[in-house]
Amino acid sequence: MAPTKASSKDLNTLFHDTLKDIYFAEKKILATLPKMAKAAQSPDLKAAFEKHRGQTEEHVARLEGVFEVIGKKPVGKTCAAIMGITEEGAEIMDEYKGAAALDAGLLAAAQAVEHYEISRYGTLRTWASELGYNDAVSLLELTLSEEKETDAALTQLAESAVNVAAEAA
Repeated sequence: MAPTKASSKDLNTLFHDTLKDIYFAEKKILATLPKMAKAAQSPDLKAAFEKHRGQTEEHVARLEGVFEVIGKKPVGKTCAAIMGITEEGAEIMDEYKGAAALDAGLLAAAQAVEHYEISRYGTLRTWASELGYNDAVSLLELTLSEEKETDAALTQLAESAVNVAAEAA
């Protein structure tokens, strides 16, 4: 009996598909961060977006290293999740332009991105370990750690300044 298409879809295939998904997402984030930095009113928030852009460039390079580990060409696959998250961010930039709540909305959109990335990198790291891609595990772990740090920094910025300013207006 010939294997069905579904039975040929193993963890290695899922790992590769998810890797293509996050690669696309990181490239989309790279294109979006300068727009968010430009729209942000708070100098601290602008700086946070600019810092994350530099980190995201490193994340893309690390992902290219993971593709190399598994012997595949680095290519992206359209990621519906990140498209939706970035569209929400664009709506916030449009609808709240000049409003006191703009930065709070931008921060919330940025954290949605971070939470998506944390989920993806955590999953990929676990799968890489299970598949024996030890060199990929360390690359993915480093990026996961940075994504968690960025999320914590954004939370601190929201709680200490941005949300307070939006509420006070």
